[in-house]
Amino acid sequence: MTLLTRDDDGAVAHLTMTAPARLNALSDGMLAALHETLDQIATDQSVRAVILSGAGKAFCAGHDLKEMQGKRQAPDGGAAAFKDLFDRCAAVMHRIQTLPQPVIAQVHGLATAAGCQLAATCDMVMAADDARFGVNGVNIGLFCSTPMVALTRAIPRKAAFEILTTGRFIDAQEAQSLGLVNKIVPAETLSDATRELAATVASKLPAAVRYGKAAFYAQAEMMTRDAYAFTGDVIVQNMLDADTDEGIQAFLEKRSPDWE
Repeated sequence: MTLLTRDDDGAVAHLTMTAPARLNALSDGMLAALHETLDQIATDQSVRAVILSGAGKAFCAGHDLKEMQGKRQAPDGGAAAFKDLFDRCAAVMHRIQTLPQPVIAQVHGLATAAGCQLAATCDMVMAADDARFGVNGVNIGLFCSTPMVALTRAIPRKAAFEILTTGRFIDAQEAQSLGLVNKIVPAETLSDATRELAATVASKLPAAVRYGKAAFYAQAEMMTRDAYAFTGDVIVQNMLDADTDEGIQAFLEKRSPDWE
C-alpha cells in the first residue's frame, strides 16, 4: 500500500499522504515514508518548494491510535515503543524545518493532534475555508505534549494553552487570526492557490532561500544580539554568491536576472 505519493511539477514537489481511510494518520509507515521522501528531496536541487497535502476528507488526524494501542502488549506496557514513536515523529518535524526548500501545508478538513503539529511545523499553511485545527488529545486523556512544541512556536502561548487544555477545535478563520494559517481560500480553489504560492517561492534564487530558511529558524532561538551577529554572517555569505551579484546588478540595470 502506498502511503505517500510524490508528484513533481517543475520545481515544485507535491507530496500527498494517501491513507484516507485512516484520515492520513501518522502511522509507523507514514512517518517512515515522510522521512525517506523528505531526505530525498533535501538533496534534489531541481526542487525549490514542497507542498504537503492529504487525500480524502482530511489533512491528517494525528497519530494512529489503534496502532499505538497495539504497542501496549510489550512487557514494559509500551514505554519503549511509545518513546521510539514520538522520537521518530519529532525527527520528521525536524526534517521539515531543516529541509533546504520551503514546505507549504495544504490543509483541508481536519488537522488534529499530531496532524495539527505537522501543519504548524510547515513553513507556511494554506487552508481551505472548511479546515479545522485541534490539539484535542486531552479529550481522551492524552495531553498533546509533543504537538504543543510546534503549536507554541506558531501561535501566542495563552491561545495555545487554552486549546490544548480545552480540546476545542478552531476554524480556519481563527487559526489565521492566531498566525497558524497564512491564507484561507475556498476549498475548491485550495490546490490551485497552493500551487501558485509554491511557484512564487520556487521562482526565487534557490541559494538565497536556502540561506534564509536555515537562518530563519536558527536566529529564532537566539537572543537579539546573538541573532544579529549570526544573521550578519549569513547575509555576507549570501552577498558573496555570484547569482546574488547578478540579481542586484540586474535590478540596478532594470532587467531580469540571468541566474544559473
